[in-house]
Amino acid sequence: MKKIGITGQHGFVGYHLYHTISLCKEEFELVDFERSFFDNKQLLDEFVSQCDVIVHLAALNRHNDPEVIYQTNTCLVQQLIASLERTASKAHILISSSTQEERDNLYGKSKKECRLAFADWASKSGGTFTGLIIPNVYGPFGQPFYNSVVTTFSHQIARNETPKIEIDGQLKLIYVGEVVEAILQAIRIGDNSAEKVLAHSAEAKVSEILALLQYFKAVYQEKGEFPALHNPFEHRLFNTYRCYMDIPAYFPRKFVQHTDSRGAFVEIARHGIPGQTSFSTTVPGITRGNHFHTRKIERFAVIKGKALIQLRRIGTTEVHNFYIDGDEPAYVDMPIWYTHNIKNIGEETLYTNFWINEPFDPADPDTYFEIV
Repeated sequence: MKKIGITGQHGFVGYHLYHTISLCKEEFELVDFERSFFDNKQLLDEFVSQCDVIVHLAALNRHNDPEVIYQTNTCLVQQLIASLERTASKAHILISSSTQEERDNLYGKSKKECRLAFADWASKSGGTFTGLIIPNVYGPFGQPFYNSVVTTFSHQIARNETPKIEIDGQLKLIYVGEVVEAILQAIRIGDNSAEKVLAHSAEAKVSEILALLQYFKAVYQEKGEFPALHNPFEHRLFNTYRCYMDIPAYFPRKFVQHTDSRGAFVEIARHGIPGQTSFSTTVPGITRGNHFHTRKIERFAVIKGKALIQLRRIGTTEVHNFYIDGDEPAYVDMPIWYTHNIKNIGEETLYTNFWINEPFDPADPDTYFEIV
């Protein structure tokens, strides 16, 4: 079992890598890292000494002064290399560099110098090093106005703000989950490539991305419908957008209920993609779920009885509670990387309809158990 430490484990890519590795308990063991370790040689050395693999993600992406970016990034690498040398570490080191390496800016210069510094360390020490050169990364839980234009636009559109296109450039994009898989693959095979370029999986103009996100808002956030998703990029972009909505303020959403002398009719879901609809009954006091998905799109619709639906983002402690009464049928959608459950809190049987965009496949379930 390889022990893996991640500098920058609380950052955008670090979050996804950390929690994906935590699902591989029989293969990897995580060694926790804190930013303060860089300020304490003893703590940094203790961290380095425990690790078979170190993924260096800690870096400064944006600052008003580009010189601060350059000095911060190169200094962090110098500190980590010094610790590797003090501890005579033979850890497999991986670094995330950027396709901006060849651009005329101090951020790109810092990333290239950091990658080459690790390559030099590996050459001298006999260590293993993987230098990943990565295009524009997008996905859930990035920091608006910092990580990517997708993050910023998603945050703004979901909150009824008006994004502004500075330069309508053509972006080469890679999903954060693809970056994580590339890192894990490099770890598994002991990749020793000082310059390993990750290919982009999507390409779009900034204006095209903005139009798609505005389409998601109009169809999903305003109408409650699942939009047509024509390819993996649109699927991933939609899941990204959903995670920037104000989840506790948006849900639960009440259905439009049509009643007459015969009873009532409610439309559960209107969707432009294939999916599976299912139905369950739950006896009083019983809880279903306590799992999360990393790609699936799912809706819980309570049509009779009293329910408590709970959501919690993986890696956090805040629980969102949604109380729903079937007398006023409503639904809650499950964002990716949010563990969720539904409990019958009434005295009668709870009736729930479920819609999900792909049927359960035991060979590829994308369903991970974790108590909310």
